[in-house]
Amino acid sequence: MIDESGYRPNVGIIIVNKQGQLFWGKRVNQDAWQFPQGGMREHETPQQAVFRELKEEVGLEPSDVRVLGRTQDWLHYDLPKHLIRQNSQPVCIGQKQIWFMLGMVGDEANIDVTAHEEPEFEGWEWVDYWLPVQNVVSFKQAVYHQALTELENCLHQFWLKTCHPTD
Repeated sequence: MIDESGYRPNVGIIIVNKQGQLFWGKRVNQDAWQFPQGGMREHETPQQAVFRELKEEVGLEPSDVRVLGRTQDWLHYDLPKHLIRQNSQPVCIGQKQIWFMLGMVGDEANIDVTAHEEPEFEGWEWVDYWLPVQNVVSFKQAVYHQALTELENCLHQFWLKTCHPTD
Protein backbone atom coordinates (compact mmCIF):
# COMPACT_ATOMS: atom_id res chain seq x y z
CA MET A 1 0.00 0.00 0.00
CA ILE A 2 1.67 3.19 -1.24
CA ASP A 3 0.00 6.62 -1.05
CA GLU A 4 -0.30 9.04 -3.97
CA SER A 5 2.98 10.74 -2.97
CA GLY A 6 4.95 7.50 -2.99
CA TYR A 7 5.07 6.89 0.78
CA ARG A 8 4.23 3.61 2.47
CA PRO A 9 2.04 4.05 5.59
CA ASN A 10 3.88 2.58 8.54
CA VAL A 11 3.95 2.53 12.33
CA GLY A 12 6.98 2.95 14.55
CA ILE A 13 7.18 1.54 18.07
CA ILE A 14 9.19 2.97 20.96
CA ILE A 15 9.03 0.63 23.96
CA VAL A 16 10.20 2.13 27.25
CA ASN A 17 10.93 0.27 30.47
CA LYS A 18 10.43 1.57 34.01
CA GLN A 19 14.02 2.84 34.08
CA GLY A 20 13.34 5.10 31.07
CA GLN A 21 15.40 2.96 28.69
CA LEU A 22 14.27 2.08 25.18
CA PHE A 23 14.02 -1.27 23.40
CA TRP A 24 16.66 -1.37 20.64
CA GLY A 25 16.63 -4.28 18.18
CA LYS A 26 19.48 -5.68 16.09
CA ARG A 27 18.29 -6.48 12.57
CA VAL A 28 18.69 -10.07 11.38
CA ASN A 29 21.96 -10.64 9.47
CA GLN A 30 22.85 -6.93 9.52
CA ASP A 31 25.07 -4.64 11.50
CA ALA A 32 22.08 -2.35 12.00
CA TRP A 33 19.87 -1.52 14.95
CA GLN A 34 16.45 0.11 15.03
CA PHE A 35 13.10 0.40 16.75
CA PRO A 36 10.35 -2.03 15.72
CA GLN A 37 8.33 -0.71 12.79
CA GLY A 38 6.15 -2.07 10.03
CA GLY A 39 3.77 -1.31 7.24
CA MET A 40 0.07 -0.88 7.76
CA ARG A 41 -2.33 -3.20 6.00
CA GLU A 42 -5.32 -1.94 4.07
CA HIS A 43 -8.24 -1.08 6.43
CA GLU A 44 -5.94 -1.34 9.49
CA THR A 45 -5.78 1.52 11.97
CA PRO A 46 -2.37 2.66 13.24
CA GLN A 47 -3.11 1.18 16.69
CA GLN A 48 -4.14 -2.17 15.19
CA ALA A 49 -0.90 -2.17 13.18
CA VAL A 50 1.14 -1.37 16.31
CA PHE A 51 -0.22 -4.35 18.22
CA ARG A 52 0.23 -6.69 15.23
CA GLU A 53 3.81 -5.51 14.69
CA LEU A 54 4.52 -5.67 18.43
CA LYS A 55 3.56 -9.35 18.44
CA GLU A 56 5.37 -10.17 15.17
CA GLU A 57 8.63 -8.35 15.89
CA VAL A 58 8.94 -8.38 19.68
CA GLY A 59 6.65 -11.23 20.77
CA LEU A 60 4.66 -9.01 23.14
CA GLU A 61 0.91 -8.95 23.69
CA PRO A 62 -1.12 -5.74 24.20
CA SER A 63 -1.37 -6.66 27.91
CA ASP A 64 2.45 -6.42 28.19
CA VAL A 65 2.43 -2.70 27.38
CA ARG A 66 0.49 0.48 27.94
CA VAL A 67 0.04 3.05 25.17
CA LEU A 68 1.62 6.24 26.49
CA GLY A 69 1.21 8.38 23.41
CA ARG A 70 1.57 8.72 19.66
CA THR A 71 2.78 11.33 17.24
CA GLN A 72 0.07 13.72 16.19
CA ASP A 73 0.88 13.60 12.48
CA TRP A 74 2.73 11.41 10.00
CA LEU A 75 6.52 11.68 10.10
CA HIS A 76 8.20 11.06 6.73
CA TYR A 77 11.55 9.78 5.59
CA ASP A 78 12.87 9.24 2.09
CA LEU A 79 14.73 6.12 1.08
CA PRO A 80 18.22 6.53 -0.38
CA LYS A 81 18.13 6.21 -4.17
CA HIS A 82 19.83 2.80 -4.11
CA LEU A 83 17.00 1.36 -1.95
CA ILE A 84 14.14 2.59 -4.14
CA ARG A 85 12.67 -0.27 -6.19
CA GLN A 86 12.10 1.46 -9.50
CA ASN A 87 10.44 -1.62 -11.02
CA SER A 88 7.55 -1.69 -8.53
CA GLN A 89 4.31 0.16 -9.18
CA PRO A 90 3.63 2.49 -7.60
CA VAL A 91 7.22 3.39 -6.78
CA CYS A 92 7.81 3.72 -3.03
CA ILE A 93 10.14 6.64 -2.29
CA GLY A 94 9.93 6.38 1.50
CA GLN A 95 7.76 5.82 4.53
CA LYS A 96 5.29 7.91 6.46
CA GLN A 97 4.97 6.82 10.05
CA ILE A 98 2.80 7.28 13.08
CA TRP A 99 5.02 6.63 16.10
CA PHE A 100 3.73 5.12 19.35
CA MET A 101 5.41 5.11 22.72
CA LEU A 102 4.54 2.01 24.73
CA GLY A 103 5.34 1.55 28.41
CA MET A 104 6.49 -1.95 29.32
CA VAL A 105 4.23 -3.17 32.14
CA GLY A 106 4.60 -6.91 31.60
CA ASP A 107 7.52 -9.17 32.36
CA GLU A 108 10.63 -8.49 30.29
CA ALA A 109 10.94 -12.27 29.87
CA ASN A 110 7.94 -12.06 27.50
CA ILE A 111 10.13 -10.34 24.89
CA ASP A 112 10.85 -12.86 22.14
CA VAL A 113 12.30 -11.41 18.95
CA THR A 114 12.30 -14.88 17.34
CA ALA A 115 8.58 -15.53 17.89
CA HIS A 116 7.64 -14.84 14.26
CA GLU A 117 8.51 -17.28 11.46
CA GLU A 118 10.46 -14.48 9.70
CA PRO A 119 12.04 -12.48 12.54
CA GLU A 120 13.12 -8.88 12.02
CA PHE A 121 15.57 -8.92 14.92
CA GLU A 122 18.22 -11.35 16.12
CA GLY A 123 18.93 -9.56 19.38
CA TRP A 124 17.92 -6.60 21.49
CA GLU A 125 18.93 -4.46 24.46
CA TRP A 126 17.70 -1.57 26.59
CA VAL A 127 19.43 1.71 25.71
CA ASP A 128 19.50 5.32 26.86
CA TYR A 129 16.78 7.55 25.44
CA TRP A 130 18.74 9.53 22.83
CA LEU A 131 21.19 6.80 21.71
CA PRO A 132 19.01 5.60 18.81
CA VAL A 133 19.08 9.00 17.08
CA GLN A 134 22.85 8.75 16.52
CA ASN A 135 22.93 5.00 15.90
CA VAL A 136 20.11 4.33 13.44
CA VAL A 137 20.87 4.46 9.70
CA SER A 138 21.39 8.06 8.62
CA PHE A 139 18.23 8.41 6.52
CA LYS A 140 16.06 7.63 9.58
CA GLN A 141 17.84 9.92 12.06
CA ALA A 142 15.63 12.97 11.58
CA VAL A 143 12.42 10.93 12.04
CA TYR A 144 13.82 9.28 15.17
CA HIS A 145 14.70 12.72 16.56
CA GLN A 146 11.22 14.06 15.73
CA ALA A 147 9.45 11.08 17.31
CA LEU A 148 11.56 11.04 20.47
CA THR A 149 11.21 14.81 20.89
CA GLU A 150 7.44 14.75 20.44
CA LEU A 151 6.94 11.76 22.75
CA GLU A 152 9.49 12.65 25.45
CA ASN A 153 6.81 14.03 27.78
CA CYS A 154 4.98 10.67 27.60
CA LEU A 155 8.08 9.03 29.07
CA HIS A 156 8.04 11.42 32.02
CA GLN A 157 4.34 10.76 32.63
CA PHE A 158 4.94 6.98 32.55
CA TRP A 159 7.83 7.28 34.98
CA LEU A 160 5.79 9.40 37.38
CA LYS A 161 2.81 7.01 37.29
CA THR A 162 4.98 3.90 37.54
CA CYS A 163 7.50 5.00 40.12
CA HIS A 164 5.43 7.51 42.10
CA PRO A 165 1.76 6.49 41.90
CA THR A 166 -0.66 9.16 43.00
CA ASP A 167 -3.55 6.91 43.99
